[in-house]
Amino acid sequence: MPTADPPVSRASGVELGLRQNAAQFTLLVAVNALVGGVLGQERTVLPLLAERAFGLSAHTAVLTYILAFGLAKAGTNYLAGAWSDRFGRKPVLVAGWLVAVPVPLLLIWAPSWGWIVAANVLLGISQGLTWSTTVIMKIDLVGPARRGLAMGLNEAAGYLAVAGTALATGYLAAAYGLRPAPFLVGVAYVALGLGLSALVVRETRDHARLEARGHTPRADGRQDHLHGELTQRQVFVQTSFREPALSSASQAGLVNNLNDGLAWGLFPVLFAGAGLGIGRIGVLAALYPAVWGLGQLVTGALSDRWGRKPFVVSGMLLQAGALALVAAADTFLVWAGAAVLLGAGTAMVYPTLLAAIGDVAHPAWRARSVGVYRLWRDGGFAAGALLAGVLADLYGIRAAVWVVAGLTAASGVLAAVRMYETHQRTDPAPAG
Repeated sequence: MPTADPPVSRASGVELGLRQNAAQFTLLVAVNALVGGVLGQERTVLPLLAERAFGLSAHTAVLTYILAFGLAKAGTNYLAGAWSDRFGRKPVLVAGWLVAVPVPLLLIWAPSWGWIVAANVLLGISQGLTWSTTVIMKIDLVGPARRGLAMGLNEAAGYLAVAGTALATGYLAAAYGLRPAPFLVGVAYVALGLGLSALVVRETRDHARLEARGHTPRADGRQDHLHGELTQRQVFVQTSFREPALSSASQAGLVNNLNDGLAWGLFPVLFAGAGLGIGRIGVLAALYPAVWGLGQLVTGALSDRWGRKPFVVSGMLLQAGALALVAAADTFLVWAGAAVLLGAGTAMVYPTLLAAIGDVAHPAWRARSVGVYRLWRDGGFAAGALLAGVLADLYGIRAAVWVVAGLTAASGVLAAVRMYETHQRTDPAPAG
């Protein structure tokens, strides 16, 4: 457990608010865009590389890299929250970029599929450390009034970079081959991200301590049992199972990334099987995260005004409908429309779930709660890869998509029944 430090205040130069911390916040948005870009280098190219360079035909075997990525990222998310409290946010962020250094090089030179899987273990560790820490740091900086907007900007930057890089690498692969050209983009991202994080990013832990000093309980008393310091075990139990809003967010996050793991690993194979070329597959692979990324600029801020629960429930149900459309369609235009709907549904859910965690978790243990939530959420990558791969091998890709669509709809219904509204809608401070 982290040791208690002397309280900090505005007199020490630490203030909460988006405007007061605009420079560091903007820098962290840029850093998270680079984090997303490192992930995006794989989305179009790797499923095709599995079949064409390594001769993998079984869908379960192809998806081993997503399984490895999901397990590594989920576990590292959990550790990132605890380590951010213990050692500070910046050291964890820099460590994540250091782990990423060999990833694009392994993807370029891998002589066998096992090397690709190993690269994705490192990628998962890196993404868990870097993405989790940028989330925690932005929540630290802005305080409670603009939390949805902050998460919208953070996730928009990351997933717009995923989309842009997926599109760019698709065109690079079509023009220059599957290796090495697409992964040279990743080399540049890692170098720039490491340099900015080590030399320019500043520590934000004092901002969380300042917020903890002025933290006020909800008027309805719903979260009174969560105030003050909790042990790591208590944080895990509350976030995973016991606290209705935290646990509802955790299950919705898991199912959201379960269907994203399906989209990442099997959609390019489905589209290729229908006769689409690499360029068009790259467009579809980019369209979904592009709408997801852009949409979060709107949905995160709106959840600060309208509340979190409506976006979570509606977003999960919209994703389910979009997945059903993917399963039923067989043309580029219909798949493009489904990708837009899937991106819109994910945009409604993604920043809102993170904001809900920030609403409920006390600042003293919020970083650890974010880590637990992201453990469950990114465990969805592993669950999605395993479930979708097995179902696709047994019954075909379309059957796998139908099953995941049903699970996504069930998740939305569960959130509607169990989750309460977490955001106390008050007028934000003018300076925030």
